[in-house]
Amino acid sequence: MRFLLNILALIILTNATFGVPKANYDESKVPQIKLPNILSIPGGAFTAESALDWNQKVRPVLADIFENKIYGRIPPRPSKEFFEVVEASDDALGGKAIRRQIKITVADAKGEKSFIMLLYLPKSKVPSPVFLGLNFMGNHATTKDPNVIMPNWVRNTSTGKVKITDNKPTEESRGMQSRRWPFEKIVERGFGIATIYYCDIYPDLEKYDGAPQSIYSIFEKPLNGAISAWSWGLSRALDALETIPEADAKNVIAIGHSRLGKTALLAAALDTRFAGCVSNNSGCMGAAISRRQFGETIEAITRVFPYWFKPQLREYANKESELPIDQHQLLALIAPRPLYVTSASEDLWADPRGELLALVEAGKVYSLFGAKNIPSMESFKKPFFGDVAYHMRNGKHDIVEYDWINFCDFFGAKLPKYCK
Repeated sequence: MRFLLNILALIILTNATFGVPKANYDESKVPQIKLPNILSIPGGAFTAESALDWNQKVRPVLADIFENKIYGRIPPRPSKEFFEVVEASDDALGGKAIRRQIKITVADAKGEKSFIMLLYLPKSKVPSPVFLGLNFMGNHATTKDPNVIMPNWVRNTSTGKVKITDNKPTEESRGMQSRRWPFEKIVERGFGIATIYYCDIYPDLEKYDGAPQSIYSIFEKPLNGAISAWSWGLSRALDALETIPEADAKNVIAIGHSRLGKTALLAAALDTRFAGCVSNNSGCMGAAISRRQFGETIEAITRVFPYWFKPQLREYANKESELPIDQHQLLALIAPRPLYVTSASEDLWADPRGELLALVEAGKVYSLFGAKNIPSMESFKKPFFGDVAYHMRNGKHDIVEYDWINFCDFFGAKLPKYCK
C-alpha cells in the first residue's frame, strides 16, 4: 500500500512540477490555421501594396506589437557607453587573424554594467564583415585560445568531462563549445566573428528570474523579457564594432542558435543597422509558426521560461489562434536584408516545417522589395539560396561546421567584395 501511495505521490509531483502537455509531433494533428495577412496591419485596416506602404504603415505597427505583447520593450540606448580594448593580438589563430577583446560598459540612471566582446578578424587590407552572436557558456568556451578572458560567473553545467557546480569557469571548460564556433574557418572565408557571453547581459537562471542581476538594473523604468535584453546586447556590441577600424560595421550579420536564434531575429528585426540575420534552430517564438502547435508551444515555453518574454504572452497558451501576429511577421521585419533560417531533421521540438513556412510567408514582403527568388515548402529537400536562404541539416538541435559553411557561402555571395 505504501509503495502505491509513493508512486501516486510521484505522479502528482511530476505533473505539478512540469505540467507541460505532451508535445505533438504528428502533422495530422496540426490544427487548421489561418495566418495573419503578412501584408496587412492586424485587423486588416490597411494592406501594403508596395515596399513604401510596408515600411511606412505596416512595419511600425508589427514592431510595436512584438515589443509590447510578445518579447517586452527593448531597453533604450544607455545614456553612456564606453569601449575599451583590454587585450589585443595581431597574430591570433595560428597567425591567420587579429584578436580584440573589448570591454563594453553601459551606464544609466541606476548604475553601470560591463561585458566583454571577443572579436576575431581576418588579416585584411579592407574592413571585414562580421558575424555577431551571443554564446552559451562564456567567451572562453568558444575557443581553446588561452588568451581569451574568462567571465566571473557562468551557469552550472555537466557536459561530458566538464562539470561546473559553483558558477565558476574552469580551464577544463575552455573550448568546450569550440566545435560550434569554427573561428579559423570563418576567418579564412573573409569574415570576422564576434561573441559575448549571454548571461553577462541577462543571467539565464531557469529557476528564477535573473532580471535584478541583468542590464535592466541600470535603468529607472521597469523592463522585462530576457530575449529583449539579449537583443539589446547585440545592438550594444554593434555600437562597439563601429569603433573598430578593421571591422565593417555596415556589414554585421546577427546570428544565433536556439534561444539565441530568437534573440538574433528580434535584434535584426528592430535594429535595421544589422545587414542580415541567421536564425539557427530557433523554433517556438523564433522562426516557427506558433499557430501550428507542433513541438514546443507557448504553453510549454512560458511555463519553463516565463522570464524570456513579456508576461502577457502566457495569455496565449493553448490559444495560439488568438495571437494578433505570428512569427512569419517577425521574419518579415528583416526585409529586404538577407535572412537565413535553418532547421535540423531530428529537431522536431523546434518544428522545422513551421520554420520553413514562416520564411516562405515572409517571402511575400521580400517580393514587395523586388525579390524574385523565394523558397517554397519544397525547400526541405536541399539548401536553398535566393534572396533569403534555408537549409535542413541532418541531425539534432545544434549548430555545427556544416551550418557555418553554408552561412559563409550565402553571405559570401551577397558580399563578394570581401568574402571567399
